[in-house]
This record gives sequence, C-alpha cells and structure tokens, in this order.
Amino acid sequence: MACGAAMVTIALGIRQGFGLFMRPMELDLGVGRESFGLAMAVQNLVFGLAQPLAGALADRYGPGRVAAVGGLVYAAGLALAASASSALGVTLTLGFLLGLAMTGTTFVVVLGAVVRLMPLERRGSAAGIVTAGGSLGQFLLVPAAQIALDGFGWRGALLAGAGLAAAMTPLALGLARRPAPAAVQTVPAAPALSLGEALREAAAHPGYWLLNAGFLVCGFHIAFVATHLPAALTDAGLDPAVGARALALIGLFNILGSYAFGVAADRLRKPLVLAGIYAARAGVIVLFLALPVSGSSATLFACAMGFLWLGTVPVTSGVVGQIFGVRYLSTLFGIVFLSHQIGAFLGAWGAGRIYAVTGSYDRAWWLSIGIALLAAGLNLPIQDRPILRPARPA
Repeated sequence: MACGAAMVTIALGIRQGFGLFMRPMELDLGVGRESFGLAMAVQNLVFGLAQPLAGALADRYGPGRVAAVGGLVYAAGLALAASASSALGVTLTLGFLLGLAMTGTTFVVVLGAVVRLMPLERRGSAAGIVTAGGSLGQFLLVPAAQIALDGFGWRGALLAGAGLAAAMTPLALGLARRPAPAAVQTVPAAPALSLGEALREAAAHPGYWLLNAGFLVCGFHIAFVATHLPAALTDAGLDPAVGARALALIGLFNILGSYAFGVAADRLRKPLVLAGIYAARAGVIVLFLALPVSGSSATLFACAMGFLWLGTVPVTSGVVGQIFGVRYLSTLFGIVFLSHQIGAFLGAWGAGRIYAVTGSYDRAWWLSIGIALLAAGLNLPIQDRPILRPARPA
C-alpha cells in the first residue's frame, strides 16, 4: 500500500502541475490555450482508452510489471517534452506518451493491486489512502513545479520531473505481491469465471452503465479545473502564484477528502456517497461564481473542491468490486475509468474551445454545475448488491 501510494503521489503530483506550464509555453512556443488544452485532452483520452488494456495486462501478468513499464514511459515522455518546439510535439509527449504512461502508474493498476491485498472491511479505507497519495503529490509537487519554472524555465522543470518520474519503476516492486489469505473473493461467485463472462455480466448490469455515466462527469470537472483554473485566475488579474497555490490546496484538502470518503464507502451505501459528492461539487461551483474573484475566493474554492476532488475514485472502484468481485477488478474498473477520461478530454479541450469562441470560461462553469447535478441523480438508483452466481462443478 505504501509503494502504491508513493507511485500515485509522483504520477499525479507531476501531472496536476501541467496547468502551470500553459502560459510559459504559450509565450515561448506560441502554443495557444486551445492547442495546449487539446494536448491535455489527448493525454486524458489515451489515459482512458488504454486503461482496460492495462487492467487486463495487470490481471494476467501482474500489476508490478505493468507499473514498472509505466514509470519508464512517464520519465521518457517528460524528457522528450522538454525538447518540444511546436504544438504537435507537446501533444505527442505531454499528450500521448504521458497518457499512456499513467495507465500503468495510477488508479486502475495500483488500486487493483492494493485492493486484492486487503480484507473486505478494509478495502475502502485502503483505496482512500492510495487515492490520497495523488492529492499529497499535488500539494507537494505543484508548488515545486512553480519553483522549478521560476528557476529553470519550463524545459528545465520538465527534465527535473523526468528524474523524479523514474523513481516510480523501483516502487513497482511493492505491487508484485500475492493476496493474503484474508483478502479473498468478495462475492460468493462461481470459480473459474472467464474474462469474457465477467465483461458480459457487467454489460448486463444497469448500475455498471450508471457508474460509467457518473464517472464521465467527474473526469470533466477534474480536467477542466486542473488545466484551466490557473489561467482563469490570471485572467482575473491575480498573480500566477495564486493559481499554483489553488492547485496545491486542492491536493492538500483531498488528502482528507479521499480518506474520509473511503471510510464512508465502508460504512454507507456507496451510490449515496457518490451522489452526495457530485451534488456538493455543484454547490461549490455556484458559490465560486457568486463571489467576486479574489485570492480569498480562490482559496475557499480550492479547499472545498479539493475535499471533493478524487473522493469518487475509491468509492467507484469499491462499487465495482462489491458488485462483481475482485478477480477482474482492474479490467472492469479500467472500463469505468475510460468513461472518466472521455469526460476529461471534453473538460480539458472543451473548456479551451469555449474560451476561444467566447473569450470567457463562464459557459464551462455553468455546464459543470448542470452535469454535476445530473451525475448525482444517476448514482441514486444504482443497486450495489453483490451478484450471486450459481455454483459450478469442478
């Protein structure tokens, strides 16, 4: 669990600071916000499209091997991005390569490995701790990225990130353990369920599709805020350091939020917890738009949104494991995470497109409110009872 949390800390901590690079790269390379947003959107889309494959590889060959390769690709992508000279180069490196690398170094592979090691009553808390690692990385590494940008420029900051990313490969050894005897199949399921049967079973479950739809909304929120909030605050006349501080505070408060919602997932019905998170996000954004933009309002927004930031991840993975068991958890959650990343594509690129057309992020904020309320409603009817499968002869 410690190795998994450390890996997520590095992978997401570096990634959540990419919004700080938008303005320096725009000034140096002429890469506009829509183009930079497209690169982040490609990253999120590749991150999602490759998740089911990464989950299947982890289920078949072990999460340790997949995570080790992911760490190497992550470091290579950042090193190559430091030499980018055009929007295409940014898209291929920070977009495609980083998206591919994160499939092996973040939630689907890492949570799938950690959850298998835990007994049923500890899985939500363990997933919350690992998810909180991503927030700790955001709190620690986003300010570090701003310091590196000020001291070494955006190219030097990316090279420094590449060196740190390489440390994820040895951490992958900690994910190569076998489950303990207490961490057995959750669902009283038939033995020897094939991957094809598991996929057909999930496809026939209405709650699985509702989870996919709700998680798409989560991806939109995360990518929109992480990519465009620093620029939006700068547009309002605030110092760039305010944007860096806001992203760091999001990470800090989500350390508490991820653990709190992970514990809540062990004690309450998980679909109700998810509905509460999405409804609360809508309220936070409404309050942010209602207040004048200032350092104080940005701080309040970051703290509140941070508490809700990645709380959906341990709860959503917990619902999948609770309904279908953990044998193919990485694969099934990988498909749900694909929906999240499709939403992230729309959040990163779509908000940039809205800004390019209207000169403002206002419509993107109001869209975020509407889909948050929609996601809350979609999660309410999900039935999270474990599937009972008939016994089969050996």
